Amino acid sequence: MSEMIRVKNLYKTFRVTSGRKGLTGAIKNLVMPEYKIIQAVNGVSFSLREGELVGYIGPNGAGKSTTLKILTGLLVPTSGEVQVNNRIPWRDRTAYVSQIGAVFGQRTTLWWDLPLKDSFELLQPMYRIPEARFRNNLRDFIELLEMGPFLNSPVRSLSLGQRMRGDLAAALLHEPPLLFLDEPTIGLDVVAKERIRQFIHHVHTRRRTTIILTTHDISDIEKLCERVIIIDQGKLVYDGALQSLLDRFQGGLSLVVTFAEFVPDASLPGLPPPHQDGLVATYIFDGKQVTAAGLIEQIFRRYRVADVEIRRPAIEETIRRIYERKLLS
Repeated sequence: MSEMIRVKNLYKTFRVTSGRKGLTGAIKNLVMPEYKIIQAVNGVSFSLREGELVGYIGPNGAGKSTTLKILTGLLVPTSGEVQVNNRIPWRDRTAYVSQIGAVFGQRTTLWWDLPLKDSFELLQPMYRIPEARFRNNLRDFIELLEMGPFLNSPVRSLSLGQRMRGDLAAALLHEPPLLFLDEPTIGLDVVAKERIRQFIHHVHTRRRTTIILTTHDISDIEKLCERVIIIDQGKLVYDGALQSLLDRFQGGLSLVVTFAEFVPDASLPGLPPPHQDGLVATYIFDGKQVTAAGLIEQIFRRYRVADVEIRRPAIEETIRRIYERKLLS
């Protein structure tokens, strides 16, 4: 597959005023302002192939949204090279935006006072979408995102989940080969999140749209992305398979055993003593050193067992631990 995005040694700095307190400070800020430099993106390099869906994640203030704004042409970098679909986003702005779709969190691109359907209709001449293609895409998106019940409602009256579905459809009506998603599920309920995830998966698999996704909801990453790029304090700290990251940092597995009868001491050779609560014992083990199958076989040889369950640490917990302890720094 051909390269869709190439980023090399990307830097973005912002100069912001250092506020002084009090009346005297306010006067000094006006007459002789002091500035400090914030390094939002610090030497980031990566590439995406055509048709990839990549999670671009990191803690608050890591530089994710700044990177996306550069990639969409909204910001000009301080230095570095960026090429997206053979264009430089901030230089070829007019031609470039017709080839991308973008959804930025809770900032809508829809017309606030118009019915949702009218917003869609206005996009057809703006993007010069052929009539037949526009009607087919609109019909498909209305069905996939279940927008029929609120299609004639003004955008201002829509719930956050409804509006987000409208924004996703609007970003894709012109069939862009590349889609940028910045927090597309923020603030949504469980049902709305799942509907949007299913739609993103459909667009990626059926239309082979290249997608770069930033989110704080790790369930989005777990369900949609095989590859993740992690950025922290403006620097890229990981670029690779999600599963490899989990294998490296996820920690021990848990084997939860429910015995058919009370067992005073359910310890096994070579393992720490399990946590026991009545008939239930929980064993913590390293899957690289001890196989779950071998462990279960030992337990069945020694005890009468009613139920067995293998549990992995939640992916959210693993990613949070990586952020908090800076395990990749």
